[in-house]
Amino acid sequence: MASSPTPLLPPNPSENRFLALLRRAGLLDWFLLGLLGAVVLAYLIPDVGSKASPIPWKAITTAGVALIFFFYGLRLSLDKLKAGLRNWRLHVVVQLITFVAFPVLALLARPLFAGLKGEQLWQSIFFLCTLPSTVSTSVVMVSIARGNLPAAIFNASISSLLGILLTPLWTSLFLHTSADGGHLWGLALSLTWQVILPVVAGVLLNRRFGAFAEHHKGTLRISDQVVILLIVFTAFCESFAEGIFRSYAAQDIVLLGLGMVGLYLAIFGVVWGLSRVLGFSREDRITALFCGSKKSLVHGSVMASLLFPATAATGLLLLPLMLYHALQIILASMMTQRMGREADGRQ
Repeated sequence: MASSPTPLLPPNPSENRFLALLRRAGLLDWFLLGLLGAVVLAYLIPDVGSKASPIPWKAITTAGVALIFFFYGLRLSLDKLKAGLRNWRLHVVVQLITFVAFPVLALLARPLFAGLKGEQLWQSIFFLCTLPSTVSTSVVMVSIARGNLPAAIFNASISSLLGILLTPLWTSLFLHTSADGGHLWGLALSLTWQVILPVVAGVLLNRRFGAFAEHHKGTLRISDQVVILLIVFTAFCESFAEGIFRSYAAQDIVLLGLGMVGLYLAIFGVVWGLSRVLGFSREDRITALFCGSKKSLVHGSVMASLLFPATAATGLLLLPLMLYHALQIILASMMTQRMGREADGRQ
């Protein structure tokens, strides 16, 4: 006689709440886990993704980068950008925080980084500070917190476009990426073919194919993230193969993570105080907070491969950015959930 099936245990409510909290905080996001997995995989098999590999990683990532910016331009409506120009004070604050306050904070902190190892870490942090804001993450956070969504879309889009020019400018001034005129010409050519022309082509085709791109934005976002994972994997493979991280202990990484938390909170405080002084509405203040405090891992990965193509330290260059990316999602998720509940309570 067959035994009766064992009854299923009821779900544990406390465990469900715990998993829901992790999900809201962004800790169960597959992309964050994928970033960690890419670094671990690069540590285990560095030769597979290094320059010695027979796989044409450079050609693959170059094509992937061009597609990222093409589809970004395809979803960028000129009508929305024109409509967003009206709230100019908010836009000025967000862009000044993104491209001026961040780099200035990094420059002020430079004396704290002594020695060769400290200088390399500072360069990585400065590179992070020169990057534009995120697009999708900023808009999502502003939406959850009940902020000014059209202004968020405008600022995130403009930030990405300005970053094409301002990130190379900042890095060329302080990170010695332009050793000679030939390098400058090569960099300009790479930016043109991989970033500027795809964006322009996408914008010009927006009226015809923009609805298609918007409808499939989830799929396009996944493809973007896959390209970034490949860039991160190959960058860390090269760094591990050259032994870049041998002089860094686990405590160095922990301190770097704490520094990224401090950077995020410092910028958040500056934006909050400035928006209060300028008399921004609650919706505009939320937009300034979550658009001005973000940094784009997509642009950072692409710019690192373009600005530093011949260095094995690209993995180290991306390390602060990866930490900041994870922390900005976790911290901002917690803040937006609370702000959203407060807004719902008022309504």
